[in-house]
Amino acid sequence: MRTAIEAFQRYLRIERNASPLTLKSYSEDLDALLEYLEEHLGSVPSPDEMTIGILRGYVAYMHECEYARTTMARRLACLRSFFRYCTREGITKSNPAKALRTPRVGRKLPHFLSSEQIAKLLEAPPANEAAGIRDRAMLETLYTAGLRVAELVALNVDSWDRDAGILRVVGKGRKERIAPVGSFATRALSRWLEIRQPAPGSDANDKAAMFLNRFGKRLTTRSVGRMLEKYLKQTGLNRLTSPHTLRHSFATHLLDGGADLRSVQELLGHQSLTTTQIYTHVSTKRMRDTYERSHPHAARKAVSK
Repeated sequence: MRTAIEAFQRYLRIERNASPLTLKSYSEDLDALLEYLEEHLGSVPSPDEMTIGILRGYVAYMHECEYARTTMARRLACLRSFFRYCTREGITKSNPAKALRTPRVGRKLPHFLSSEQIAKLLEAPPANEAAGIRDRAMLETLYTAGLRVAELVALNVDSWDRDAGILRVVGKGRKERIAPVGSFATRALSRWLEIRQPAPGSDANDKAAMFLNRFGKRLTTRSVGRMLEKYLKQTGLNRLTSPHTLRHSFATHLLDGGADLRSVQELLGHQSLTTTQIYTHVSTKRMRDTYERSHPHAARKAVSK
């Protein structure tokens, strides 16, 4: 089993060009299966010895442990991909995960900040400190370009074409897209690059990085999360806000401003339009809330209830 998993991971990395985050997620999901097999079966069967019955036992175990439906759905998707690979490569005769039913996952509307809240957050970093100048540039870039946090920390200095006002972003599946950079982000990035200093003796990866930590090394996604938490405390904004919230806000504000769904899809780098459509639900809900607060007949109806 472990040999097959290693081969599958090589396939994902080399042939599928999967992102480091995807590789990490698949690795963790397959490790969870191995741990279950060792604990409940006493040993790990070979891929060809795996049956639908064993996998259903694993699903029942996750239900007993009250795993979130999203976690279960992700793990089952990983198992289907793994056994589909094994079948295609002749490691197994059939795919025992094919018949597994995925639990239904209700889609929650994404959390986003209003324009006023965004402005409050962006103004929080101190403008007279190097860290504050960097943080303002990161927050502006996350919001103005709608980046994922992994895309932000992967940016290099040469990812930014200042004259054209664009960023070349490497997204999921190593796919490159162009992200426009607004005037506020342009000023913030320009200020940061004036004081940016890689550490002496840095390797090529750190020297190229757009955003550096206080040691002159490339920032990590966790560092960005901690940075945001600090400003959330300062501003009193919703603590559920994450770096991804700025991406949600970017998409919601574009649609509220009249942007068409296809354009937002392209700017976000979504492969499927269905993924982008969740933001239309956000905009629709906001319009409905505004209507019920503002329209006299709607308000009267709400009171009568």
